Amino acid sequence: MLFNSWPFVGLVLLALGIYYLPFMKRWQVYVLLAFSFLFYAFDNPWLLLLLLASALINALASYGAMKGRRARLYSTLGVITNLSLLALFKYGGLMANTFLSVEEGMGHFLCTLPLPLGISFYTFSGISLVVDAYKGKLDGYTDRQTSLWEHVKRTFLYICFFPKLLAGPIAKSRDFFDDIRIKSWKEVDITFVFKALVTGYFLKMVIADNMKDFTFWMAYPYFELRGTGSLVLMLFGYAMQIFADFAGYSLIAIGVAALFGYRLPTNFNFPYISSSFREFWKRWHITLSQFLMEYLYISLGGNRKGKIRTYVNLLLTMMLGGLWHGAAWSYLVWGTFHGLCLVVERVICGRRENCISIGNSLVAKRISHALSVAFVFLGVMFGWLLFVLPDFSQAIRYVQCIFSNFGKVAFIDPKLMPIVIYSFPVILYHLIYQFHGTEFVKRYVLRFDYLLYGLMLFLILTNSGSANAFVYFQF
Repeated sequence: MLFNSWPFVGLVLLALGIYYLPFMKRWQVYVLLAFSFLFYAFDNPWLLLLLLASALINALASYGAMKGRRARLYSTLGVITNLSLLALFKYGGLMANTFLSVEEGMGHFLCTLPLPLGISFYTFSGISLVVDAYKGKLDGYTDRQTSLWEHVKRTFLYICFFPKLLAGPIAKSRDFFDDIRIKSWKEVDITFVFKALVTGYFLKMVIADNMKDFTFWMAYPYFELRGTGSLVLMLFGYAMQIFADFAGYSLIAIGVAALFGYRLPTNFNFPYISSSFREFWKRWHITLSQFLMEYLYISLGGNRKGKIRTYVNLLLTMMLGGLWHGAAWSYLVWGTFHGLCLVVERVICGRRENCISIGNSLVAKRISHALSVAFVFLGVMFGWLLFVLPDFSQAIRYVQCIFSNFGKVAFIDPKLMPIVIYSFPVILYHLIYQFHGTEFVKRYVLRFDYLLYGLMLFLILTNSGSANAFVYFQF
């Protein structure tokens, strides 16, 4: 069930109508669970069984992990089970295609397994719960008097809560558990919800869904017939599209969750103004970055065991983070690319804000910052090629065409110019944030923000593209 579909709107409205009935206060968790199961089972009911099994395993493992006796055993089994489910259903086909015959036997079996929606996200939620329970981070909840049933109920809500189920944000268990209580409609911040939903649906339905009709031509072999300018413009457009798509999804998830009284963490913070790759990963898919930092990078030793080990840990973390994004070796290459960028940046620049420096004057610092932002954006933009073209050889061919097609065909195809139009709101969105403290933005933009939200709502109703699944649903 897509967020940008009428069945989803109906599901949310029906859930709200039941959830806030006065006599349903004690049953609010069960209402959310029922609608979460309905949401997940809408397209493929059989995959709901896997989600329920995963939630039950994590509930039992985390309950055992926080009770003290054999806690380490329970937590280890919980983490292994989560990783095994992820490996089997997400990477089984990749392993079979790489190392086995796919015509028969185990190879054929692995290739026929379905990819359950959201498995990357709900298995990471399970790992967060099991590890936090083992480390005693569920403060105020890990009381020995907590019943197994109460823990199972809360665990199911944490893992299956439908706004975040398919593509995050990845909420930490300790934060979500603290938020589970009886909710009141009076506590809902309607202004916050309105702004989150309008911005989210605008980014998804107006920007991403329209942009996809033009970035489609990046597919092989169509791109080979495009000029250099067209190839660069389409790549730029895809950078805008993937941001609008995933940031839009995250804002919708945050807004819908807030309707039910739950605050999900911020997932995007204007990533394309980053002046370093380190800053980019503090602004892009923030909850994944924090998860990898806390549960992988630090577990590997972080920066506590010398410079060389720090660089290795950074690289390994980003490689695995890249592979998490998809069952193709190109995602591993993408993660390795970002890992190498982080390592090189740390070696050359240390913890300086900008790697590029042309002087110490105010003007020189601003120019240095602008150049750093442009350099990081170019690196990120070319990295997205591996998302569009998972076949690594095709991604290499795309880059070759950028240089070899110059002068052979029209530099820019006029039919691709709408990319500029649909990119403008994303650029403006970042610029408003970048200069939000200036007098001009305060006086002429933020003061009349209701006009911007009105315009976005109008465009959602009149200029939405054809409905399309969210990019990160495939992960």
